Amino acid sequence: MALPLLPTSLVGSHAQPDWLIDRQKLAGRFPPRTRARELWRVAEDWLDQAWDDATIVAIREQEEAGLDIITDGEMRRESYSNRFATALDGVDIENHGTALDRSGEPVPVPRVVGEISRRHPVQVRDVEFLRAHTDRTTKITVPGPFTMAQQAQDDYYGDPEALALAYAAAVNEEIKDLFAAGVDVVQLDEPYMQARPDKARQFGLKALERALEGVRGTTALHICFGYAALIHERPEGYNFLPELAATALGQVSVETAQSHLDCAVLEKLAPKTVILGVLDLSTHEVETPETVAVRIRRALPHVDANRLIVAPDCGLKYLPRDVANGKLRAMAAGAAIVREELA
Repeated sequence: MALPLLPTSLVGSHAQPDWLIDRQKLAGRFPPRTRARELWRVAEDWLDQAWDDATIVAIREQEEAGLDIITDGEMRRESYSNRFATALDGVDIENHGTALDRSGEPVPVPRVVGEISRRHPVQVRDVEFLRAHTDRTTKITVPGPFTMAQQAQDDYYGDPEALALAYAAAVNEEIKDLFAAGVDVVQLDEPYMQARPDKARQFGLKALERALEGVRGTTALHICFGYAALIHERPEGYNFLPELAATALGQVSVETAQSHLDCAVLEKLAPKTVILGVLDLSTHEVETPETVAVRIRRALPHVDANRLIVAPDCGLKYLPRDVANGKLRAMAAGAAIVREELA
């Protein structure tokens, strides 16, 4: 479907139903890097069916809210990264390692014990299911290679760049298969580029280049300050952002709502399309459409409206479903206000 001016989209997760996942357990820990099957409320024999049902609900809720670009809501994931990262060869997920989270706390992580490789497509069926249940533009998210390398204990390569490049090769294969399955946009999630900018400059960009090598299709990258429900303090600006302008990416997702980001920095991302975060996820208060419109207008002096997509700051995973859906409806209505003004 043709997209309107200022199209709307999620950047990551939608809120998972309470019957599917234990929200109290989810919120009481850092996002899992290893598998965390204890979070699911549904018995393992019925999980595949439950994930499909929850995905259909997530698709419908996005459509009913008025979103133009639809995702699967990441209903099948315990976190944004662990489902893909633990599906790779070369990783020991039974005897996990330890690494420092972006907050500086040690957390269990996959332990790399051999050559990283992709044994099979991980999310192709997710794309096929998504395409079968919506006729709107679709997007799927995958964890970025730099972030996965930072969320692992390396007992094999002995070189952080080599590890990141190995992850990048696996991501590259996955992205190509996702486009072949019919998805319109593939988004890489790279929050650790913001958290560890020096390493991102040293080899993170090289890993990103490898992940996008030979890819044909619209690609996006989400770089953020972390889930607002878990990381409460926001810096005034990004440690790593203009560096993405020279990459092969088509779109870059940027938080502006909670951090009150000075949108002048968006000029440095030209000619990329900017996925503009306009929903503050640190509060359960649902924005008014006019509040969303104000946040969109802040960006317009710095980014042409034809290069803007309107989105939440980050994933909605930690919000109650009624709050998440209320925010999405307000986002779509706010985008409509500005769209009409520009028309």
